[in-house]
Amino acid sequence: MRSDRTDASRNTIAAGSGILLIPDDAMVIVPVRNVLLFPGMILPLTISREQSKLAAQQAVKTERPVGVLLQRDAEIEVPGPDDLCLVGTVANILRYVTLPDNTHVIVCQGLQRFRIVEYLPGYPFPVARIGRIDEPETTDSQIEARMIQLREHALEVLQFMPQVSQELVGAVKSITQAGALADLVASVTELKITDRQRVLESIDLQRRLDIVLDCLLARLEVLRLSRELDERTKANIDQRQREFLLREQLKSIQKELGEGDTGNSVEIEALRKNIAEAQMPEEVANQANKELQRLARMSDASAEYSMVRSYLDWLVELPWRAPEPDRIEIAEARQILDADHFGLDQVKKRIIEFLAVRKLNPGGHGPILCFVGPPGVGKTSLGQSIARALGRKFVRASLGGVHDEAEIRGHRRTYIGALPGNIIQAIRKAGSRGCVMMLDEIDKLGAGIQGDPSAALLEVLDPEQNNTFRDNYLALPFDLSRMLFITTANVLDNIPGPLRDRMEIIQLPGYTQEEKREIAQRYLVGRQIAQNGLKEGQIEFSEQAIVAIIRNYTREAGVRSLEREIGAVCRRAAVNIAEGRMSSMQVDEDDLAGILGPIKYDNEVALRTGLAGVATGLAWTPVGGDILFIEASRTAGDGKLILTGQLGEVMKESAQAALTLVKTRATDLGIDAGSLERSNVHVHVPAGAIPKDGPSAGVAMFIALASLFVNHPVRNDSAMTGEISLRGLVLPVGGIKDKVLAAMRAGIQRVLLPARNRRDLEEVPPEAKERIEFIFLDNVDDAIRHAMRQ
Repeated sequence: MRSDRTDASRNTIAAGSGILLIPDDAMVIVPVRNVLLFPGMILPLTISREQSKLAAQQAVKTERPVGVLLQRDAEIEVPGPDDLCLVGTVANILRYVTLPDNTHVIVCQGLQRFRIVEYLPGYPFPVARIGRIDEPETTDSQIEARMIQLREHALEVLQFMPQVSQELVGAVKSITQAGALADLVASVTELKITDRQRVLESIDLQRRLDIVLDCLLARLEVLRLSRELDERTKANIDQRQREFLLREQLKSIQKELGEGDTGNSVEIEALRKNIAEAQMPEEVANQANKELQRLARMSDASAEYSMVRSYLDWLVELPWRAPEPDRIEIAEARQILDADHFGLDQVKKRIIEFLAVRKLNPGGHGPILCFVGPPGVGKTSLGQSIARALGRKFVRASLGGVHDEAEIRGHRRTYIGALPGNIIQAIRKAGSRGCVMMLDEIDKLGAGIQGDPSAALLEVLDPEQNNTFRDNYLALPFDLSRMLFITTANVLDNIPGPLRDRMEIIQLPGYTQEEKREIAQRYLVGRQIAQNGLKEGQIEFSEQAIVAIIRNYTREAGVRSLEREIGAVCRRAAVNIAEGRMSSMQVDEDDLAGILGPIKYDNEVALRTGLAGVATGLAWTPVGGDILFIEASRTAGDGKLILTGQLGEVMKESAQAALTLVKTRATDLGIDAGSLERSNVHVHVPAGAIPKDGPSAGVAMFIALASLFVNHPVRNDSAMTGEISLRGLVLPVGGIKDKVLAAMRAGIQRVLLPARNRRDLEEVPPEAKERIEFIFLDNVDDAIRHAMRQ
C-alpha cells in the first residue's frame, strides 16, 4: 500500500510539472508500422500519432530510453496492447526533429531486445513493465559454420543491390559476433517485415541464424533469376526495338478495328505538299523526299522522329526560290542616304557607286563592303539605308564574342539540339536569299577549341565560292551569291588578313563639332523627345546649348554619348512637366550645369604646356583620335631613363630613341653633355590607368625632352604626331584624320605632321582645314623650330 501511495503521489507531482513519472522497471512504448529497429542499428522513425509524439517527448525530457515495438496490423490507427508484438528493441533517442511540414522524426539507436511484462494504465501513451533480454555469447562450431555461410550469401546479395556503400560491405566482413551479424543482415537486406520480427524474437543464436539464412537464400534465388532474365532480354531485343514492334502491332490492331490514328499520315502529306511547293533544287528535293520516306516509316514516339521532322521543317521553310530583281533608283537612293545620315560624303559617294554598278550589272558579283570606324558613327544604320535603297529585307547577325565555328556553319545533325549556323538562321528569318545581311563586329571574332569562325567566314564572304555554301546541319549546298553582305568593325588590326582581303574597306571617320550639331538638331533631339514621352513644343534646345553639350560634356568620335546627354536633359523636362511645375522647357547653355552637372571635359592644353618639358601629342584609339600629353622631368642621377604611364613596348622604344637623339644633338641644341650623364630622366604620360602604345608619339617625346634640357616651353597651341629615327628623320604614321579631329575638339590651332602624311589631308574635313594650321616636318630640326615658343 505504501508503494502505491508513493507512485500516485509521484504521478500527481509529475502532472503538475508537465512530466509524468514512470517506474524504473517500466518504459515508454513507441509503436511503429512496417519498420523494425534491431539492436546496434541507428534508424530515423517518422511519428505522426499524438500518442507517439507524447511518448517520444516524454522520453526526451526525462532522458530515458524508449521501447520500439512493431504493430501487428499497420491499418490500426490507435493500437492496443493486443495489437503490438511482445518483443521489441530498447532504443535511445539521439535526436528529435520537427520538419517544416510539421512532420516529427526521431533518430533512434537500438540497444538490446526486451519483452513486455505488463502494460501500466493511467498514461496518455503506452507504458509497460519490461524485461530486458541479454544477448547470448555462447559460440560453437555449428554457429561458426552458419556465420560463414551467412556472410558469403549476404555479400552476394549486396552485389545485386544498387548503390551499396563500401562501409556496409566492410561491416558485414568485419563483424565477429553471430547475433550482431544476423541482426545486421536482416536489417539491410530486403526481407519481409514478418521475417524480420521473427529474427528479432529469436533469442537462440542458432535458430536466429537459420531464419536469416533461409530468408536470404530465397531472396538470393529471386535476384539471380531476375538478373538472368534481364541479360537474356537484352541479348535478344533492345528496348527501342521492343517498343517499335509493340507499337506497330498496336497500329495493326487499331487498323483492323477501324480505330487507326490518321494524324501521322496527314502530317506526312502536308510535308510532301510543302516540299513540292518550295521550288527546291533537284539535289535538295531528292534529299528532302528521301528523309520524308524515312519519316513515314518511323513511329512518332521515336527519338529520331523529331530530329528528322525538324530537319524537314528547315528545308521547307528556307527560301530556295530565286529572289526578285532589285529596284534601284539612284536618285531615290541618294535621298535615302541623305535623309538617314548627315555628312559622310565620301562614304555616301562610294555607296552610290556600288548601287549604280548593281543596277547596270544585276548578275555580277559585287564587293563585300566593310565599314570601319569608331562606335557611334552610323555603321549599322548605313546598312539599313542600303537595304531600303535596294528594296531588300535587312537582317543583322552579331559576331561579337563568337568563338565556335559551328555558330557560322551549324552543328551536325548527330548532336542533340543541333541547329543551322547564324547565316542560315538569318536567311530563314528574312524569308529571302536576296536580303542584305550585316555581319556586325567582325573584328571581335574569337578562336577557341571549337575552331576558328573567321576561317568559316572565308567561304561565306567569297563571291566565287558562296554559291555552294554548305551548312553542317543542312549538309546541302545553299546559294549565297545573290545576298548582299556588309560587315562592320571598329579596327582592322584584329581581322585576319585572308578575311580582310575579301572585303572592300570603307573608313568612317569621326564627326566634327559642326556635324555633331547638325546631327543633334536633325535626328537626336527629335528621337529623344519621342522616347521620353514628350510632345512637340514641350522642350526646345537652343543652338548654344547643343554646342555646349558637344564641347563640355562629350569627347567621342560618334554621337552616342551626345544622344545620352540630350536624353538626360529630356528626362529632366519630363519630370518637371509630369509634376505640373511647367508646361514647356527652354534649354539654354546656362541651364546645362544644373541638369548635367559640372563640365566633364575642359581644354587643358594651355595649362599643361605652359612649362618646359611638356609636349602635346596626338594619338589614335579604337573610338577615335585623342590628345596625349608627354611630361618629362630630370633629377640628379647617373643617366637612367624612367618611363611611367602604362606604356607599351613600342612607346618605350620611342622614348629611348628620343633620348638618344637628344644626346646626339646636344651640341646643336646648346645642352651640356655632362649634365645629361649626371641626370636621371623621367618621362610620364598621364592617365596611367589606360594602356598606351604605338610609334606616333616619337616626335612629341623628342620635343618634350629637348624642351626640358634647353629649359624652353613648347607652344601651348600646338600638337604633334610622327615617328622618329636615330638619324633625326620624321616618319609617317596613320590615323591622321582622327588625330586632326581630336586636335580640333581640344582647341589646338597648330598641328605638326610628318611631311609624308601630306596626302592624308584630303580626308580631313574642310572645317578642320580652316581652323587648324598644318606644319609638315621632314626632320626633328623642323619640329624644334616650329614647336618651341618664339
